[in-house]
Amino acid sequence: MADIADTSTMQRASSTDTNTRVPASGAALMPLAAVSMAQWRALSERAAEPNGYYLPEWELAVNASAGGRTDAAALGAWRDEKRLIGLVPVISMWRAYRIPLPALVSADPYGTLCTPLLDADMAEDAVASLLHSARQAGAHALIFRATSLEGAAMQAFTEVLRRDGMQPLVLQSHVRACLDANADAEILLREALGQKKLKELRRQRNRLAEHGTVGFEVARTPTETAAALETFLKLEASGWKGQRGTALGQDEGDATFIRRAVPALAATGQCEIVSLRAGATPVAAAIVLRHHHRAFYFKLGVDERFARFSPGVQLTLDLTRHLCADPDISTVDSTANPDHPMINPIWRGRLAIGDVLIPLRRNDPVVALIRAALALRGAIREPARRLVHFIRARQEKS
Repeated sequence: MADIADTSTMQRASSTDTNTRVPASGAALMPLAAVSMAQWRALSERAAEPNGYYLPEWELAVNASAGGRTDAAALGAWRDEKRLIGLVPVISMWRAYRIPLPALVSADPYGTLCTPLLDADMAEDAVASLLHSARQAGAHALIFRATSLEGAAMQAFTEVLRRDGMQPLVLQSHVRACLDANADAEILLREALGQKKLKELRRQRNRLAEHGTVGFEVARTPTETAAALETFLKLEASGWKGQRGTALGQDEGDATFIRRAVPALAATGQCEIVSLRAGATPVAAAIVLRHHHRAFYFKLGVDERFARFSPGVQLTLDLTRHLCADPDISTVDSTANPDHPMINPIWRGRLAIGDVLIPLRRNDPVVALIRAALALRGAIREPARRLVHFIRARQEKS
């Protein structure tokens, strides 16, 4: 059995050539950076379910430099040497949870979604191959963190497991805000917020206009997004995230990742930065990813000197109108906390998200041990997590 307390053992069994297309003979995993960009890009175009955070330009940038998120392994499925049909970036259970048990865990893509990429034309074949590779690596379970529970990817895993007399185990779940971008934006906002709240927001916008004409801008090209990103980084660092030390620009590795990923995805039409200005002064900016018919609201930065005018809400209202007017987008995932005080009242749709344990062997006592260890860890950490989220929510609301 391979030692999966540290996936680097298995990575060394794979070729380290950056042009590698499939794992070396006998290897179940390979370094994520060694996956063919062309094959990964082709898989993302055929993906059964979109995930902007597992697009190659994004995840490879995360894997190269983002703090605490580098050096993941690739659990992949190939139809032959030329067609990648499934991919999950993974790390060991020890690295993810400090639990020394034989499981592989979806790598954190610096965005709260780890839904695997599966080829829509052969999703179940991809799942079967991924499960086989995980067993070869010595794993007894796969753990997908922050995964869509009702999408095509989990349906494929559920069906393949069912044929083997098994089923996915949901470890924890919640719902978070999403936007139905097929709706009329004005009707949606009126139904969500009500006339009284919208009137108050219009009053705040008029007051903001006293500092200069209020304008909504969208940066789309690599050059435009690179410039807009610097504005975003300054805004984010100027607020409470900067005070807490968690703004993207405050960590060298994180800053390197986002400066690499944004223009690279803009070049494929899969990233844009929206901003709100009062005259020449930027008061809010946000990064939005796109994959197929879905958009992902990654991060928001605001100038808190204008807090009394609700710049983050004002930008989100304009973003809502912008995405509802786009025929290529049908759904927008907020990728926010389930109790987010700003986005929940505006976007009233909900997506079911959860951590899912995928057993690899039927009636395996090791799987029961893995599940029990995660339950104990959750019971210990949950009160602290709730307190942190409560404090952050109060900060954002204020």
